[in-house]
Amino acid sequence: QVQLVESGGGLVQAGGSLRLSCAFSGSIRSISVMGWYRQAPGKQRELVARAFNGGNTNYADSVKGRFTISRNSAKNTISLQMNSLKPEDTAVYYCNAQQLIPSVYDYWGQGTQVTVSS
Repeated sequence: QVQLVESGGGLVQAGGSLRLSCAFSGSIRSISVMGWYRQAPGKQRELVARAFNGGNTNYADSVKGRFTISRNSAKNTISLQMNSLKPEDTAVYYCNAQQLIPSVYDYWGQGTQVTVSS
């Protein structure tokens, strides 16, 4: 089992910045991918950014150049630095940890609200 606790959401004006953090605990060695997803009202949950154990990262096209995912293995945390925020970034953001072996399994945080006002 893996537990995830998020922090850092809030209200910000368009053009502003926020930083989300996620602390992991439990069976962390089983995790291959860590990342962030978001879900806006009436929409499906979508990938924002993720970081693989080998160091690779990938981002949704909508956030490339504005968001940066980083991982601190010593502290078992990941962060999402969000700059140049837009109203369309408004959503509940979820931290995710994905196990790939022996089978695919996703762990989720409780979610944190990010609201960007115009």
